[in-house]
Amino acid sequence: MANFMISGFADEIDADFETQLKGLQALGIDFIEVRGVNGKNISILSHEEIAEVKHRLAHYGIKVSSIGSPIGKISISDDFGSHLDMAKRVFETANTLNSPFVRIFSFYMPEGGDPPLYRNEVIERVGAILEAAEGSGLTILHENEKDIFGDSPERCLDLMEAYRSPHFASAFDPANFVQCGCEVYPAAFELLEPYIRYVHIKDALEDGSNVPAGMGDGRIKEVLRSLKARGYDGFLSLEPHLGSFQGLAELEQAPLADTLEAGGLHTFRLAHSSLISILNNI
Repeated sequence: MANFMISGFADEIDADFETQLKGLQALGIDFIEVRGVNGKNISILSHEEIAEVKHRLAHYGIKVSSIGSPIGKISISDDFGSHLDMAKRVFETANTLNSPFVRIFSFYMPEGGDPPLYRNEVIERVGAILEAAEGSGLTILHENEKDIFGDSPERCLDLMEAYRSPHFASAFDPANFVQCGCEVYPAAFELLEPYIRYVHIKDALEDGSNVPAGMGDGRIKEVLRSLKARGYDGFLSLEPHLGSFQGLAELEQAPLADTLEAGGLHTFRLAHSSLISILNNI
């Protein structure tokens, strides 16, 4: 029997961490994918700030599903040494917050660059990241972000097969595949299905605009129906991008026009209710 556990990037509710937790609690969501905390990225928090995050989580009874880290979200030509040091700190944070997963990326390609030309460097860098996480008990999740090496289903599969590690898996993001001109279902899903351990609930239209789950071209209903049939036991993490929120400009390489009202609990509630509607009809 499938077990869908709902989580979300609550920094899309508000920059203030306590407001994020109150919002999740109001929606009956028991997990959070931690990314932005009081306007700061999780990767740069001090030990004292991380301790406060842990305290707040315990107070509201909310657990961490994953660390939404920026690991690998730099150019393949950027310095890697300091970036790897940051990754190691993020893994320590993940363990402190009892997170089973850490989300990473596979490096932005130079503008106009042919991704296969950079494969060896990507494989080496991602391998170093995975090596740094060895023994931590963490599972590292690769997200198919736009304009990185692994933005196509085929290159995502290449990464999975390059390491064949039980501690390296796919964070499947339907909207990002749509925005890269890829068919989400059945093509991308069936190619990556053996490696999917986490799903981002984010939908988009072919023109790139984000919409509530089920209203775009991400075929989320079909994806979730197939996951249910296979007995998927894992997280569905809301990352709706339905409006402006603090940090959006940093997350997108190119700003997208707002498609709905400003971000906040209202738009997050809309995203949550859209997901619940799908789950009730599969």
